[in-house]
Parts: sequence; structure tokens; C-alpha cells
Amino acid sequence: MSTDALILRGDAYSWREPCELRRRQLEARKAKQPCQLALFELKDDCRPEAERSAAGRYREPSLFTVASATRCDV
Repeated sequence: MSTDALILRGDAYSWREPCELRRRQLEARKAKQPCQLALFELKDDCRPEAERSAAGRYREPSLFTVASATRCDV
């Protein structure tokens, strides 16, 4: 038996045939999916994980939040 043959259900195939079929399958899937453009520029959120949501900011207030809440106007 040759090392470059693949036997499926009793039929011998060259390795190139399944690879080519898979490549075509992936291209067809990619062509079928619609491309949607973004409405605005996407930016990375560089804040700590706890400060990215309102619940996180409530659960873990930062030093500046605590300082502004305890500040008294005289």
C-alpha cells in the first residue's frame, strides 16, 4: 500500500483530493456568509475588568469613586 493513498469505504484516494474538497467547502462557506461593516470604529476597553460594567463599578468602587463620595463641600 502506498503512503500517499487514503482508503475510505474501500476506495483509494490521493491525499490531494480530500484536501481540495475541504478547501472548496471552506471557500463556499466563507462566500455564503454576509459581510457586515461596523457603524463606528471599535476601540479596546483598557479599563480593569471590574470597571467595565455598572455592576462591577458598584461591587468594587475605585479609589477615586470613594474619595469623591466622601468629599464634603464646606
